[in-house]
Amino acid sequence: MDYKEEFIRIFNEQVTRPGADRLLNWLEKTDFFTAPASTRFHCACQQGLVRHSLSVYQVLMEKHFVEGEDNPESFAICGLLHDLCKAQFYKVSTRNVKNEQTGQWEKVPFYQVEDVFPYGHGEKSVFLIERFMRLKTAEAMAIRWHMGGFDESVKGGSFAMSGAFRAYPLAVKMHLADLESTYIRERDTSDVPNEHR
Repeated sequence: MDYKEEFIRIFNEQVTRPGADRLLNWLEKTDFFTAPASTRFHCACQQGLVRHSLSVYQVLMEKHFVEGEDNPESFAICGLLHDLCKAQFYKVSTRNVKNEQTGQWEKVPFYQVEDVFPYGHGEKSVFLIERFMRLKTAEAMAIRWHMGGFDESVKGGSFAMSGAFRAYPLAVKMHLADLESTYIRERDTSDVPNEHR
């Protein structure tokens, strides 16, 4: 599958609000379509970020979309753009790892975080999206809190996420889609050798 082509197709079909075209143009100028989705876990590979974004969108639509109740544009925005914060976020290089089967040293991808705009995770994605187009409150909440209990503010003791989950079902759906995508559908999608996970 051509992940970039599929992302752009869905985005253009589903996201029609003012500023969407400018956001897509900006994405094209970043590494969004080539970047990994993590340093060594799920989709730690070329095009991992766009692959993960598509996967989350697919889970949202397959498992959580209710015809006549949910907005397809909101689901596309949340699924496709929730990890926008990871554009221009990773530094890609290689390191030597010994292949245990052959005994030979091989160059493998190595990803490091190089966050030049340390604004958080979900909140950074919301900020970046809103530079180009307005989000509905439910969309902003869903993107902001998609990490659930892994979010730094939650780990620090904040109860704001539970308030968002109670008030905005889309936020709960978004978190569940991200979890399933990351831990089930994207298992073994990393280029980083198993011994380094």
